[in-house]
Amino acid sequence: MKGLDYTALTLVIIGAINWGLIGLFRLDLVSLLFGNMTWLSRVVYTLVGISGMYLLSLYGRVTEMGSEQM
Repeated sequence: MKGLDYTALTLVIIGAINWGLIGLFRLDLVSLLFGNMTWLSRVVYTLVGISGMYLLSLYGRVTEMGSEQM
């Protein structure tokens, strides 16, 4: 489970950096690297989105870990 957490976190960080570049410089790094809405760029966007949804479960797990320590 820890490997999946780190993979998802890495993908979400990549997505956050991409959104920062879009906001600051109008530079979409994913499109620049993989093409504008090619199948590969769509896979990257999809994986980032799925990772973000998966990390929503982190809130519940952090709460559970905190209550176990008390």
